[in-house]
Amino acid sequence: MERSCFDGVNVEVERLFIGAGCNRVVNNVSWGPSGLVAFGAQNAVGVFCPKSAQILTTLPGHKAVVNCTQWLPSSKDAYKVQHAVKHYLLSGSADGVIMLWEFHTIERKWRHVLQIPEIHKRSVTCFTGIMLSENIGIFASTSSDGSIAVWEIVLPIGINDECKISCLQSLSVGSKPVVALSMAKPPDDEENIVLATGGLDNKIHLYCGGHKGKFVHACELKAHMDWIRSLDFSLPICLDGGKKSLLLVSSSQDKTIRIWKLSLRGSSSYSEVPNRKEDIGLTSFIEGPLFLAGNMSYQVSLESLLVGHEDWVYSVMWHPPLSATSNGVECYQPLSILSASMDKTMMIWKPEKITGIWVNIVTVGELSHSALGFYGGHWAPDGESILAHGYGGSFHLWKNVDLDCENWKPHKVPSGHFASVCDIAWSKSGEYVLSVSNDQTTRAFSPWRDELSLGTRAPWHEIARPQVHGHDINCVAIIKGAGNHKFVSGAEEKVARVFEAPLSFLKTLNHAVFQKSSFENPQDVQILGANMSALGLSQKPIYAQAVSEASNRVKDEGLDSLETIPDAMPVDLKEPPVEEQLAWHTLWPESHKLYGHGNELFSLCCDHEGKLVASSCKAQSVAVAEIWLWEVGSWKAVGRLQSHSLTVTKIEFSHDDSFLLAVSRDRQFSVFAIEKSGDEISHRLITKQEAHKRIIWACSWNPFCHQFATGSRDKTVKIWGVDNSTSSSVKQIASLPNFKDSVTALSWLGRDRSSNTGILAVGMDEGLIELWNVSGGVNPLLPIHAVVALRFDPYLCHVSMVHRLAWSSDDARDSKTMQLASCGGDHCVRVFEVRLN
Repeated sequence: MERSCFDGVNVEVERLFIGAGCNRVVNNVSWGPSGLVAFGAQNAVGVFCPKSAQILTTLPGHKAVVNCTQWLPSSKDAYKVQHAVKHYLLSGSADGVIMLWEFHTIERKWRHVLQIPEIHKRSVTCFTGIMLSENIGIFASTSSDGSIAVWEIVLPIGINDECKISCLQSLSVGSKPVVALSMAKPPDDEENIVLATGGLDNKIHLYCGGHKGKFVHACELKAHMDWIRSLDFSLPICLDGGKKSLLLVSSSQDKTIRIWKLSLRGSSSYSEVPNRKEDIGLTSFIEGPLFLAGNMSYQVSLESLLVGHEDWVYSVMWHPPLSATSNGVECYQPLSILSASMDKTMMIWKPEKITGIWVNIVTVGELSHSALGFYGGHWAPDGESILAHGYGGSFHLWKNVDLDCENWKPHKVPSGHFASVCDIAWSKSGEYVLSVSNDQTTRAFSPWRDELSLGTRAPWHEIARPQVHGHDINCVAIIKGAGNHKFVSGAEEKVARVFEAPLSFLKTLNHAVFQKSSFENPQDVQILGANMSALGLSQKPIYAQAVSEASNRVKDEGLDSLETIPDAMPVDLKEPPVEEQLAWHTLWPESHKLYGHGNELFSLCCDHEGKLVASSCKAQSVAVAEIWLWEVGSWKAVGRLQSHSLTVTKIEFSHDDSFLLAVSRDRQFSVFAIEKSGDEISHRLITKQEAHKRIIWACSWNPFCHQFATGSRDKTVKIWGVDNSTSSSVKQIASLPNFKDSVTALSWLGRDRSSNTGILAVGMDEGLIELWNVSGGVNPLLPIHAVVALRFDPYLCHVSMVHRLAWSSDDARDSKTMQLASCGGDHCVRVFEVRLN
């Protein structure tokens, strides 16, 4: 929560919700012993709580896409630092930068500790690390520049101590970069460390070193036929009642998983290690190479080959250690491996009790529109849940709900867009927020209220995915006025599409808001849901009477294979939906297509009566830059407004729908008078002015009178008034002080009509948001007074360009609590609660 005060009024802002998807790269996710999951969300590090299924925060700082994260201590080392109050998180980005973050487990606060000196010249791709003691650890990072860096980290013990990180060593691996790392201590050896690396040369390389680095290449393991994608060491294990051994599991793009055993041979020296280069027989292959760690020699052998996945295996991970004693000081390694693959499945592997043969005992997976599957799989610290992140930027969580057997059921996790979010709009009564993105989806987010949350703040969730398209979606407009929920969306195509809420969504919305929604006659809606077309462009309606027939047909015929695409089975959801339900069963049917524009759609808006929709497209000429007016209901084109010569970036109707404001890349704005007479719509251009020195990105009307604000790349916000006496002239009446960055989004909230007081929300190119109190000028042409009310903390804000800001209502009236939604280039949808005291 953040507070500020202006003119004796206290302003508080609190973030209610973050919706974001996961970056689509391997090694992007890390589940720490604190119970929190860290992941990359564009240039930010996102952190979510699996128990609440809520994203808690995003950590700003990186200037490029976050590729990998790693908790210190990891879940594997948690028993070494059981009483640690502070946990640490590493994050690496595509520009070679590594950052360290601190999380206080009691205060639940985050702090940016430091940015590690740049060793890597290109993208950081992977981390691994172990704790040597309660406050000393060692970790390694690898980069696409062909280097591996080994670091020592000294964590603070006292209150005034600082965290220290130093580079112990930098290894060069040549022209074929490493993409997988794992680090462990050899059995019964406190002095040495084994580092396993794998990458594009199809080999696993083992390095040996000490606590201060000095890693040397010990041996290489040849077996995989394609790139090595993941490596993970177990804790030392006693096999067959013998000496302790270390197990290394590896996965590859050759679709296989291999388990390697590192067993102690005894004390030795370099002269005593036999030269086995000439021995290429079967015995040599089975036993594998020998290598030295200090004065100890180890035998490496292939323990098992696991075959079951049908595509690249991107991730393998040993079950986290479990406590062997009541105080948790001693732990043991469960013999269980989790693998995740591009075949859209995760598998749990265990050895049979009698034969010892490793078999797949659990398979879980996703049903999605994409042909690609999972980038990674992760165990919960207690091993009772498993998490996957996939090609669609989505998370998938399964929990074992039975104690006596393996019974894994899907559970709710956070969700959101995995590409730039271009536009948002509130529903006409403010029950939910609709967002559209370059990830080619439209999503609806809403607080989900139930009996347990009565009297408390309800958590937000994605409740529907009305549109899954084949083109990037640029803009959206909710149709206001009476009747069913409708919206229009525009994508990288010349067609605007109209969607209407099906019966399943209306019932789900009633469950979400724990009351009847703004549309009171859902029984009048005969369409239950929608099906995706073969090309992913149109969504065909599913009628209520056809659902029972379809379900009976599926029971009779069954599914031919996993590749068969099932029909959607929309139902009213009584709890927040999981990813599979969102992707398949919450689509809205498309009711109309609006043809007319010559290029890709760029901006949409609807008037307040719900009778007109205006649209614009990308343009480089006057003819193409026309604004089209569409009549809601008949969906006929009733006007073509010409004024600008380049793309119209934003259009908005005034509060009384008498004017239409348009701003453009040509640095000008236009104001059109809109007159409605029966079924006739007429329009005329009032004025066209060059308002800024650079492209105008944003505009917003004052809800109380004919004043409006424009925001530009020239870092200025200007306020203009329309002369009510003539309605033919527009004058500038104020200019806010220059901002630090380009202004990309504006939204004006009315607070007091008598004094013409309101709050102007301003979003900028670097993701920051400010609130300005605007007052005075009861006559639209009189000067007004503007003062900054609140600058949002960067931890609350976006980390990339703010594309749109939207208040849940234009007029706050007597309410002291308002909600502000924002979306940006960082893949995030955010909802804030703003309170005035």
